[in-house]
Amino acid sequence: MDILNAFVTFLNFVFIPAAAYGAQLALGALGVTLIYGILRFSNFAHGDTMAFGTAMVILFTWWLQSMGISFGPLPTALLALPLGIAATALLVLGTDRAVYRFYRAKKSPPIILVMASVGVMFIMNGLTRLVIGVDEIRFDDGARFVISVREFRELTGLSEGLALRSTQALTVVVAFLVVAALFWFLNRTRSGKAMRAYSDNEDLALLSGIDPERVVRQTWLIAAALMTIAGTLYGLDKSFKAFNYFQILLPIFAAAIVGGLGSPVGAIAGGFIVAFSEVAITYPWVKIAGYLFPDWQPGGLLQLLSTEYKFAVSFIILIAVLLFRPTGLFRGKSV
Repeated sequence: MDILNAFVTFLNFVFIPAAAYGAQLALGALGVTLIYGILRFSNFAHGDTMAFGTAMVILFTWWLQSMGISFGPLPTALLALPLGIAATALLVLGTDRAVYRFYRAKKSPPIILVMASVGVMFIMNGLTRLVIGVDEIRFDDGARFVISVREFRELTGLSEGLALRSTQALTVVVAFLVVAALFWFLNRTRSGKAMRAYSDNEDLALLSGIDPERVVRQTWLIAAALMTIAGTLYGLDKSFKAFNYFQILLPIFAAAIVGGLGSPVGAIAGGFIVAFSEVAITYPWVKIAGYLFPDWQPGGLLQLLSTEYKFAVSFIILIAVLLFRPTGLFRGKSV
């Protein structure tokens, strides 16, 4: 029974939270790697665009709720998600037209576009705070748990209970569907193949008659959808606060670089690697150790780092990959 209790504790506090967080990072990293692979620059405004998209979803959620519209046991935010994606797509397309297109036309080095994205990042951050404020917002209505601790204990008779929140299950399911749809689009449709061809060899793609501006628009539209979905799932699972999305930029970039910038498969793998590393290193393992080794009395919490330093894990992983394997695990484009 002690082994089962240890396993349930591991699932409850390590595996399930890390799986949900990894799915959120994977979707965010997919957006980063898509922009880097096709538009050839690192978009530092990614996190704050996620915040803006989530803010739009929240506003549309409140609007739907004010009219008495809900989604039953599922969050109303799922109904508002297409509207939030549309608003974010208009913003990023407008930003591309106002800022990035000028530098693309001049064939500016990627570092110029990166610095431009830093400026866009601060504008997005201020715009989001102006639109929705700086307070913490919870908007996860609907059923709270798929299974609660009490139900699990009554069902199994174990002393440890397992809690699976609806937002955690929803995150994994939605992320799987989005990733499957994205891979189908990139590999099966003419537009997706054009985007891949443009990414592999821009000059050859232009000679083949591919419209570069259309590829750019499609890239921003897909990135807007990924950013809004990732941001909304993150906000539903935890809570929404504009500054949190600035902080999550580091683990998202770490995930994209670990997997290999420009590699969609690598972005997904990197998201889960970073998430499980953060959760495992900052979790106090003393309770699990107590079940597995009942006669051993550890002198501490068996916690490698405090949760306050969880972003340091992403930073360490990022530095290690840049030093020893800059192309990432799946051999993407070198940074």
